[in-house]
Formats: sequence, C-alpha cells, structure tokens
Amino acid sequence: MTDTFFNLSSEGMKLLDEGVLHKHFRNPTSVIHKGQCVSGAYLVTKGRLRVFTYTPQGSEATLYFIQPGETCVLALNCLFNDLLYPAWVETDADTSIDIIPGPLYRQLFEHEAPVQDLTVKALSVLVFRLMNELEQVHTCNLDQRLANFILSNASEEGVLKMTQQALAGHLGTTREVIARLMQGFVAEGVVSTRRGAITLTDAAKLALMVQPAIK
Repeated sequence: MTDTFFNLSSEGMKLLDEGVLHKHFRNPTSVIHKGQCVSGAYLVTKGRLRVFTYTPQGSEATLYFIQPGETCVLALNCLFNDLLYPAWVETDADTSIDIIPGPLYRQLFEHEAPVQDLTVKALSVLVFRLMNELEQVHTCNLDQRLANFILSNASEEGVLKMTQQALAGHLGTTREVIARLMQGFVAEGVVSTRRGAITLTDAAKLALMVQPAIK
C-alpha cells in the first residue's frame, strides 16, 4: 500500500485492510479488457501497468503507463459512472497491484481526504500524459516518437530491455518498421542493440533527433 493510505483515519484503514485484494504477477498478464465491468480501483505498488488500445490496422498502441503509487483513472471513472472499461490493461513482469473493491473505494472517497486527493491527482496525471501523447502523434514523426520513448524509458544505465515487437506495440506500428528505424539509429551511433535490449551510446545526439526541425 502506498503512502497515500497511511494517512487514512483508523476506521478507514480498518475498512481498507479488510477489503483490499493483493495480487502479484510474475509475467506480463492481461488484467482488464475492453468492455469489461471493472470490479475495483487498481493501485500499482510494484512494477507497472500498461493501458493500450488497437489501431485500425490491428496493432497495439500504448495510451499511458501506471507507475507505482498511481491508480488507473479510467477504472475509477468506470466505478463512479457505471461504465465499461474503454481499453486494455496488462502488467509488466514482476508487478504487484492492490485492488480496492468499488463499493469500498466509493465509501473511502466520500469520507477520506487522502483518497479524494489520490483521485484528483490520478485525473490530472492522466490528462497530462494523454495530451503529451496526442502532441507527439500530431507533431512528431515515428522516428522522433521512437527516440523519445527510448530516452524516457531507458534505465539509469541507459538500457531499455524491450523487444522490437514490444516497441511496435507501444507505438502502434509493426516490428518491421521499428527494425528499420533502429537500423538507422545504430548507423547514427546513438544506440546499440542486442537481443531484447537497446543501449544508449549517445543520448545527447538522440535527444537532438526528438526536437522538431526549425523552419
């Protein structure tokens, strides 16, 4: 459970302890599908959730990630408005989530300020991330979006452990297109590749490639 819930009242904490469901996933696993009736609020405590949709061509396209300490605002919207979930959600490997049943979350939201704050924060973070993604889709070409994804998701050591097929799924394209773009990045000397991983070799130069051309 995140720091948010440590500030609950004693009554709220008791209700939470009695009702929360803890789940751990060793491998990437689908946890919500489009059109599903959502059973509760999904709070990430370890790892990451990926919310995605499908393009008209049938390729996956990531909408945003839910990081530790965050909850899925789309699931909250479904809970409060009796809606079906509008996308798909899967876990990363080694991911833990707490599921707070819908009636319990609504009860906590009504009486507990920390839960109200978490809900508002989730909404603001979602709006920011979706606006950022929309801006990239409309102002950046695919190689710029790929460069930005690598820079944003690489580890402190400059390594992104991800297959080209997974990258294609995040960006809504095909593995063949990603492979071609990666060949260009390697030729430019900004990354090196090995099976299932990409290593930044010149992050500064790759960052320049993200910037739009000045006309």
